[in-house]
Amino acid sequence: MNFFELIEKEATKQKFGKNPESLYEPIRYIMSIGGKRMRPLLTLLAYSLYKKDVKSITTYALAVEAFHNFTLMHDDIMDKAPLRRGKATVHKKWDVNTAILSGDVMLVKVYDMFMTLPDTKLKKVLKAFNKCAAEVCEGQQLDMDFEKRDGVTEEEYINMIKLKTAVLLGFALELGAILANANEKQQKALRDFGVNIGIGFQLKDDLLDAYADPDKFGKQVGGDIIANKKTYLLIKAFEKANEQQKQTLAHWLSLTKFNKNEKVEAVKKVYGDLSIPALANKKINSYFNKGFKSLDAVKGNVKAKTALRTFAEDLIDRQV
Repeated sequence: MNFFELIEKEATKQKFGKNPESLYEPIRYIMSIGGKRMRPLLTLLAYSLYKKDVKSITTYALAVEAFHNFTLMHDDIMDKAPLRRGKATVHKKWDVNTAILSGDVMLVKVYDMFMTLPDTKLKKVLKAFNKCAAEVCEGQQLDMDFEKRDGVTEEEYINMIKLKTAVLLGFALELGAILANANEKQQKALRDFGVNIGIGFQLKDDLLDAYADPDKFGKQVGGDIIANKKTYLLIKAFEKANEQQKQTLAHWLSLTKFNKNEKVEAVKKVYGDLSIPALANKKINSYFNKGFKSLDAVKGNVKAKTALRTFAEDLIDRQV
């Protein structure tokens, strides 16, 4: 059984709760509609660098995935997102109040899963998880704050996506190393690898949000543009634009009523004229290269290390 199958089997086994059905069914729904399962896969791969009994930690790997899906359930409410992985978001399929409450109990269940850890590991894992979970919330708040601000810098944006997205990839890898009794140096190298590829992953997501094939993407293409998200693309466009281009961007950002497709195409035209996609790709590659340098310092099973490198390379090349 491969790692992905182990995760799916564990996800099916975890019922999360029974009554009331209306509280727990949304959790099973969001956990069942697919996704890349990146984070639990990273936990299992990191563990397999040092130990072979990967099946023994699948519950904890799935806890990382459950936490990720909890954040998505709440993020989708904040973003008013209609789709997730090509399916209706929980607040659309049920309602906002149900999505909030189901998300809350989902986080409680994550702690329940971690509580089955042996005492020798529990405190260290929970300390690392709590730090990561708080940072994810900080990143989400910064993301929302940026929507109301002008003049967000590239440095501020990179810090925000590091917190909102990348630290969880870093924790997923660190968790695998902790559970496998790897030393502190190895834990840090894996965490740094995860954080850097996580930043690269989110930058790629920004690019795909504007330019992906809508039939493959699973989310509304141009959603960031429609929502006036201060993405790397928009920040660099304002930085490089001439006065006329700045006026065009400012015009579309100021409108409260507009044709969504027209706005997306107008903003993308400015991006294209300024070669913003090429700039984004250069930045994406720089963070993945930082990640690969951290991975070079990782010891352990050569096959598992190669799988981690391949995993990251696939993220660079992804189209969804």
